[in-house]
Amino acid sequence: MSRTMLVILAVLALAFAAITGLAVRKGILGSQEQSAAIGGPFHLVDQSGKAVDEKVLRGKWSAVFFGFTYCPEACPTTLFALGQTEKDLNAKDFQTVFVSVDPARDTPKQMAAYLSNTAFPRVTVGLTGTADQVAGAAKAYHVFYQKAGEGPGYTINHSTITYLMSPRGQFVCVIPYGAPPEVMTKMIKSAMARGPRAQSCTA
Repeated sequence: MSRTMLVILAVLALAFAAITGLAVRKGILGSQEQSAAIGGPFHLVDQSGKAVDEKVLRGKWSAVFFGFTYCPEACPTTLFALGQTEKDLNAKDFQTVFVSVDPARDTPKQMAAYLSNTAFPRVTVGLTGTADQVAGAAKAYHVFYQKAGEGPGYTINHSTITYLMSPRGQFVCVIPYGAPPEVMTKMIKSAMARGPRAQSCTA
């Protein structure tokens, strides 16, 4: 994906998050509606081949990111940053959830091999599934993705933001693409300080 496309997707995602947040603050959306706006039920398999659903988010703060293992830039960049953030947080109740938008190539075995990179977060749940299952999860999180090119070397254009979900499995905030580890850590710590019912990551 070109850097220009990444910037456009990031701007669109931030605009969506800002509109949602403004609506909540103005009382247009209540907390129940906010939590339902992003996230929801899904049925996928993890990197061990085990079937999982949205309950995988329960009990931990989860940084949810959609991407694919053949991603040349956005995915490794984000996972590297989350790896350092995990170390800085030093929290047992934090995990990264990496959801593939390339089910044709990202088998559980491929996901496991990719996520074994020691620079990536140590506690990462890699999720994949059928094309329909992935589409359902992406729809729940308002994630854009689209195949680009033909043949085995095709790529996927996709949203590049990270969603912070609370231990209750509810949306807390958007972490923008390109945020350095220190910014990610500050945002997540701010949410953690508010407790499981947090609805923002601002200090």
